[in-house]
Amino acid sequence: MTDLTRLTIAEAREKLIAKEITAVELTEAYLAAIGAANPVLNAYVAVTPDKARAMAEISDARIAAGKAGALEGIPLGIKDLFGTEGVHTQAASHILDGFKPKYESTVTQNLWNDGAVMLGKLNMDEFAMGSSNETSYYGPVINPWREREREAPELDVHGKEGLHWKRVVGSNKLLVPGGSSGGSAAAVAAFLCAGATATDTGGSIRQPAAFTGTVGIKPTYGRCSRFGIVAFASSLDQAGPIARDVRDAAILLKSMASVDPKDTTSVDLPVPDYEASLGKSLKGMRIGIPKEYRVDGMPDEIEALWSQGIAWLKDAGAEIVDITLPHTKYALPAYYIVAPAEASSNLARYDGVRYGLRVEGKDIVDMYEKTRASGFGQEVKRRIMIGTYVLSAGYYDAYYLRAQKVRTLIKRDFELAFHAGVDAILTPATPSSAFGIADEDLAADPVKMYLNDIFTVTVNMAGLPGIAVPAGLDHKGLPLGLQLIGKPFEEETLFRTAHVIEQAAGRFSPQKWW
Repeated sequence: MTDLTRLTIAEAREKLIAKEITAVELTEAYLAAIGAANPVLNAYVAVTPDKARAMAEISDARIAAGKAGALEGIPLGIKDLFGTEGVHTQAASHILDGFKPKYESTVTQNLWNDGAVMLGKLNMDEFAMGSSNETSYYGPVINPWREREREAPELDVHGKEGLHWKRVVGSNKLLVPGGSSGGSAAAVAAFLCAGATATDTGGSIRQPAAFTGTVGIKPTYGRCSRFGIVAFASSLDQAGPIARDVRDAAILLKSMASVDPKDTTSVDLPVPDYEASLGKSLKGMRIGIPKEYRVDGMPDEIEALWSQGIAWLKDAGAEIVDITLPHTKYALPAYYIVAPAEASSNLARYDGVRYGLRVEGKDIVDMYEKTRASGFGQEVKRRIMIGTYVLSAGYYDAYYLRAQKVRTLIKRDFELAFHAGVDAILTPATPSSAFGIADEDLAADPVKMYLNDIFTVTVNMAGLPGIAVPAGLDHKGLPLGLQLIGKPFEEETLFRTAHVIEQAAGRFSPQKWW
């Protein structure tokens, strides 16, 4: 029998309904894969084998009774940011040690209602703050991709290049999977779950998807409920799936999305059958190409990939039009004012009094200070300090208020482009392929790390949907992705267009080395 973990969600769904395999068999295959690979990749911070087996048994009974849900028997990984009743939920932070909520997030409840099986909780950057999954209290996640073998010059004793060449394996350094949803992306890419939940505040679904050769969609703000998701920046956070291909992402988002009376920012709109949009013609569609995304120092490989994506969409019948989004250059600095400001407010609740870590002090103020100092990691502390500063008296108008005005201008740029007849916008997903863990250059300069979000933050600032789809490999054999940005609540258009790119590019999987 084919390795069950290699089945896509769509393929597994067909085999389960046809009773060619059982949910228990599928779940056991994933649990075995996790047991073998997780000690190396560190994608899961908690595995729930008993719960997974029990859910799988219920799924098999439903299938036998002809009452299968849309995701019946499909094993999923859940980002540690989603509240799961009675199960480890710590946002990969020390300050939430031991926290097991007595509630279920709306998104995960929707998945369980459709028959999905929970394999466990996935690693992430602490409180979703990071672009590399290195800020987790549980340690970094390892990208399952490695650089491929390549030719390299032999060196003589004087350190000069000789005339002979030899085969060498690419750099042995381990690579990041991107962040903050690095555990979700790595687990999907390494076949440790059929699909995964993730969240995106400034690119935290799309960037790790691009780094791991997976598909990730950040839906329109309000498409998925935020209830039960640990908050980072409430006006920017949005849940979405990471999957192996576009069809699987469409299947997952259909189940995840809903209006929710417990979240007043969720929108009461029908959730379309996203899967039905795949395969439709692009004729008559207009795809915008924003000149502002051609940033200084962008590698030639990224430019070439973008040009290839344009060619694929043109061949599929779409019209390519040049557009301008003039306030794009202000998006990143504005984002790193708005997001930390909201984070400083949201994270004020973690004080050691009601749940999680408590470090005793001589009085309550001392206890607060010691708990927060011990419980939060360096990146979280940095963003709390930035956020508190920009909200403080004398600086609110100079920084936070001005950043919100810039945000309005960024949103207006997109509105003008869409009003002019553009159906979707094509851009690179990231400025590079995956970089090494503990990269000294990035560690020494946090701003350089923040630049990984340069192509993605505009989407969150404007509340729009965006999808990252694998489109090629760089010279090191590492995946590169393209991003499509759509109109509000027109995720169908993104799935339809991304499917064309996926079909043209083919699917990419890492070589198994762990």
